[in-house]
Amino acid sequence: MGRYRGPTDRISRALGVNLGLKGKRNEAGKTAIQKGRPRPGQHGLARQKVSEYGLRLREKQKLRFLYGLYEKQFKKYYEKASTSKGVTGETLVQLLETRLDNIVYRMKYATTRSQARQYVGHGHILVDGKKLDIASYHVKVGQTISVKAASHTFVKAELEGYTGSAIPTWISVNENDLSGQVLTVPVRDEIDTFNFIKENLIVEFYSK
Repeated sequence: MGRYRGPTDRISRALGVNLGLKGKRNEAGKTAIQKGRPRPGQHGLARQKVSEYGLRLREKQKLRFLYGLYEKQFKKYYEKASTSKGVTGETLVQLLETRLDNIVYRMKYATTRSQARQYVGHGHILVDGKKLDIASYHVKVGQTISVKAASHTFVKAELEGYTGSAIPTWISVNENDLSGQVLTVPVRDEIDTFNFIKENLIVEFYSK
């Protein structure tokens, strides 16, 4: 299955959680799920009985759509997390959080992860002073992420009027020159994704 490219509001409604995929529109409270619209389809208002498998699948889909990954990509992250030290579910989210596109989003250089991925792919982002156009690149502690000088005006114009969520404590950011560093690997309490994801169900999904 490829990356979903349809209406992002539809996914939030289908999964029953605000995935925050609309940037400024989401911040303004104008997304469909924030307006109380039901899940999509002609039976959207009907009560839905979900099987145990369905519950696990839904949690997996939440996380996959949140970070904008292909199914194969997501499964590879899970396999890597399952063979690493630590709790598999937490390690999985840590791996996703330290992707380059997510770091760009967390530093508030972009209003959505999708926009951050475009910035990386179009060569607007530098890692330790060198252009890197691989969105899935794993950013290591101590590396410096910055916006290319020639792109400053463009990026700042895109961010005008956008505040977004607070910058995580595991990242330092210099808002004047659009640069920052990863200070440490984020722990559970520093990742807001855990507020609406039940990672144990994702582990169960792949364990069955």
